[in-house]
Amino acid sequence: MPRLLLVEDDERLAPIMIDYLGEAYAVTHRADGTSALRTALDEEFDAMIIDRRLPGLDGVQVVQSIRRARIRTPIIMLTALGATSDRVDGLDAGANDYVVKPFEFEELLARLRALRRDYGADHDSIAVGEWSFFPAERIIESPYIGPVALTPKECELLALLAENPARTFSRQQILSAVFSPTDLPGTVDTYVHYLRKKIDPDVVVTVRGKGYRLGSP
Repeated sequence: MPRLLLVEDDERLAPIMIDYLGEAYAVTHRADGTSALRTALDEEFDAMIIDRRLPGLDGVQVVQSIRRARIRTPIIMLTALGATSDRVDGLDAGANDYVVKPFEFEELLARLRALRRDYGADHDSIAVGEWSFFPAERIIESPYIGPVALTPKECELLALLAENPARTFSRQQILSAVFSPTDLPGTVDTYVHYLRKKIDPDVVVTVRGKGYRLGSP
């Protein structure tokens, strides 16, 4: 059975989750962030579910530390916090997906299956200059500073360019492929700025009068 690390401190919910998820996974349970991080670093798992609010280290800190250790296991962040800023914090830390409590177990299992399927299909990296890009995990790894987590839209934009390295895309083409065609062209410029700031100024090249193409950081 695939191995799953479940990090949940709710004494009522955790046993139910262990029971239900245990039908499909060999579940290892931890109830605090410190022991969860130690377990994640010491053992190998096929997937992880990590609660946002934990005693000791919180879920965002745990995920950040896992990604800094270059562990690319797919992670779902689980929480009762439904605010957009909380979801963004979790995704920016390196989580692959975000599920808000209360949730349906069938949906949680479906999300796990989808993550593991995508992870298996796209585990190979794409070279972006001297960096290694892992689209399924939304991580780009520097040979100097280690992994950098990307948001979903940052990842989609970089994937579009990285999979077509010789092609220049207009702003409208990028809007249609990654964003909404009704968004303003400035949306593309904003996300190009985000990628350059997170990765390297040369990761995306501006082609005057035409648009953007992949660079070589």
